[in-house]
Amino acid sequence: MKRTSSLRLVVVALLAVLSPATLQAREKVECLFNDSHFHLTNYIQEGISIEEYLNIMGDKVCRSTVFGIPVQQMWDYNNTGDRAPTYYLNTDAPLYYYSFTDADIAEAFLSLKPAQRARFDPMITGFNPSDMYGADHIRRVLETYPGVFTGIGEFSIHKEFVSPKVAGITASLTNKALDRILDFAGETGLVVILHNDADVPFAKDEQIPLEWLQMRDLLHRHPDTTIIWAHTGLGRVVKPAQLTGSDGPGGRPDNHLDFLEVFLKDPQMRNVYYDISWDEVAKYAISSPEAITRTADLINRYPDRFLFGTDNVAPASAEAYFKVFNMWAPVFAKFTPETSHAVRVGNYERLFDEGRRRVRAWEAANVGHQGKR
Repeated sequence: MKRTSSLRLVVVALLAVLSPATLQAREKVECLFNDSHFHLTNYIQEGISIEEYLNIMGDKVCRSTVFGIPVQQMWDYNNTGDRAPTYYLNTDAPLYYYSFTDADIAEAFLSLKPAQRARFDPMITGFNPSDMYGADHIRRVLETYPGVFTGIGEFSIHKEFVSPKVAGITASLTNKALDRILDFAGETGLVVILHNDADVPFAKDEQIPLEWLQMRDLLHRHPDTTIIWAHTGLGRVVKPAQLTGSDGPGGRPDNHLDFLEVFLKDPQMRNVYYDISWDEVAKYAISSPEAITRTADLINRYPDRFLFGTDNVAPASAEAYFKVFNMWAPVFAKFTPETSHAVRVGNYERLFDEGRRRVRAWEAANVGHQGKR
């Protein structure tokens, strides 16, 4: 795989924070990262093959989650005519849940050799989180494809521009269907990757965001489920508040990092983690020297609670794939060696290895060897 100059700079920056003693303590120099957030297909269920993704990973990425997009963008001829939309912002037509994505991901995984499969953790996404039968869909996928899946997600509840477009009932953090799904994930050991914006787009309200309060209550209800909050709750227009470090009017923290630390300090949320995936999130973290320092300081204080992921969607090249990783270089350079290893590699291994173990044990107790296939 061709190495770009920017990738070489990142490698140098990472090696600079890994002390010789730390490196000698390990049997070999590790890969750059494990990817906790990767979409093999896009909003019209097209993408790259899993073999192409392996080639992109090369020896730089040891392991990766792999999942599709849980919704399909409708091509409404009355809306765009002969112009077929390829993204949800290309049209006003609705999105709808696309359950076949789980079979698509499973078959791609099963097409690999055993050694190649060991590098992937497939995730179930093709369920409606507003449907009380959503948990039953997840169970049927495990029964049909035992030995394949490690978790569920990324799936979305509140997501800027997406949630209002999904046909049917709007997803909600207070819907009992979501509780049922998270209960089942806790029972089986499935790792959860949940997208939920921490605020509304273009927020001007000085009160604590309702989405944040409802997310807190949801997480308190599910202390036995491993939950990764995707993108730390940020989005394209759901931006972090100013990095002043003070409390705003009405007691609302002005700093998104302060919001995160409230959850990180909560003893009832030791099962909750954050992924720092997506280039939209990276741009906030590196927006200023102060942002870089404060972001690194927070993660250094809680090194076991953050995972790196790319949030790439069917990348066309290695250069496109490694873009997000390269963006984080200024923050990574301020990590301690222990934090660097945990965020890039160790936390993924710990959470997803345990997820594999628990899901396989649940399948052994509840599913026949060949499943329903």
